Amino acid sequence: MIKKQSLRQCIACREMKAKTDLIRIVKSPEGIISIDSTGKMQGRGAYICKLDPCLQRAEKQKALSRVFKMAVPNEIWAELQGTHVN
Repeated sequence: MIKKQSLRQCIACREMKAKTDLIRIVKSPEGIISIDSTGKMQGRGAYICKLDPCLQRAEKQKALSRVFKMAVPNEIWAELQGTHVN
């Protein structure tokens, strides 16, 4: 039996991709934004491609700030830049 892959939409390029090909950023119920490497943290999640152009577009468009309705710390953007693929 083949396991069906979950699809999620990148908030920058708006393409549907496999959940494993995306980075999940989560806003906890306490209002803390962090990168969810496990994909199981509680809270509101948003997905971004691991590709550099998508990360740059999301930062420029303030996509995470819109999704979470709050400012995203610079540390999160710095950490995301470290996870990108050229």
